[in-house]
Amino acid sequence: MLKWKVALKKVADLSGFSLANFRDESELIQNIIQWVDSRKVLNQTPSSIAVYPIGIKSRIRDIDQHLRIGMNDIILMVGIFGTGGIGKTTIANDIYNKIRFQFEGSCFLRNIREISKQVGGLIQLQNELLFEILGTTSNINDVEKGVEVIRDRLRSKKVLLVLDDVDELAQLKKLARDRAWFGSGSRILITTRDQHLLEAFEVDSKYEVMILDDNEALQLFSLHAFKEKEPPEDFMDISKQVTKYAQGLPLALTVLGSDLKSQSIRQWESALDKYKNIPHGDIQKVLLVGYEGLHDTDKEIFLDIAFFFKGESLENVTKIFDSCGFYPDHGIKRLKDKCLITTTIEWGNERVGMHDLLQDMGREIVRLESSKEPSKRSRLWIHKDIREVLEDSTVRVK
Repeated sequence: MLKWKVALKKVADLSGFSLANFRDESELIQNIIQWVDSRKVLNQTPSSIAVYPIGIKSRIRDIDQHLRIGMNDIILMVGIFGTGGIGKTTIANDIYNKIRFQFEGSCFLRNIREISKQVGGLIQLQNELLFEILGTTSNINDVEKGVEVIRDRLRSKKVLLVLDDVDELAQLKKLARDRAWFGSGSRILITTRDQHLLEAFEVDSKYEVMILDDNEALQLFSLHAFKEKEPPEDFMDISKQVTKYAQGLPLALTVLGSDLKSQSIRQWESALDKYKNIPHGDIQKVLLVGYEGLHDTDKEIFLDIAFFFKGESLENVTKIFDSCGFYPDHGIKRLKDKCLITTTIEWGNERVGMHDLLQDMGREIVRLESSKEPSKRSRLWIHKDIREVLEDSTVRVK
């Protein structure tokens, strides 16, 4: 009885919404519903999914300008692109958590590339989209039927939809083909490794996620390796060598920081030498996705740049590839669109560039053609292997 009395007194003392402040009861009820929904979301949503969100806030601020959340009379599609492991999904997830309570419905569709390749994958994604936004099960069993249901049931709703890791135009067309599918004020955010995909889908704007600067990179690595923003003094030099190797890629900094944690400087040096010849498997797996989606001739162009042409004149490289029948005008653009290579102007001359870890990935692809017999590989780059193959060839000729 005493507990009941205490509880009832607390309830009686609670301040709430006064009906006198509203035109009628329906307006009061709508206000309470919105208040409960916003409180529920704010209480359940973490500020960031990243353990150490270094560099994320500034990138979110940049993307906020593209989203123009305050403009409710328009529907916008915004693309986020960049190389694998650069943090596109993490950034999109933080934006989603930050703004989703401002919409009537929201959905974050993850791993679209992977799921859509499974049997019934697109149907699964369509059902998930509708369930997350409407809160009811749709039981769609046909992709085209799903297109109709999404279009008909969401056209009057202001929604926030994130399509994560898209790699084919068909995926976008089955999930968010037209702005008219969604209500005024809706925002569709797309993450991809392929800039051309965003151009083909005619998004309203796109944002390229860049690598971390040197200070951000050292902080992120140090937090994973030491749980401090700066390495201990005796580890400072070797930490800078590791971050230089990672070249500002958040995935690499996170993986290497965790991998090297609690090891000695000598072990760090040994591991770094190993990574330069045999890349870390977790990093390799993520970076490989962009390569595996290429046409065969584009793969040849990528591997040749990784081995022989990084830093060379684009004009000269194009001539060489053209003579090999690789269709370089198309192939080089595809590699750029997929964030696998870059081109920069130096002293009036356009040159081909590539992130060091992508170069290492290319070299590892070739090494695995024959890990024990260099003579069976399509390309060689380690002096020891080249000498061994040449000496062996000389012996066989004699």
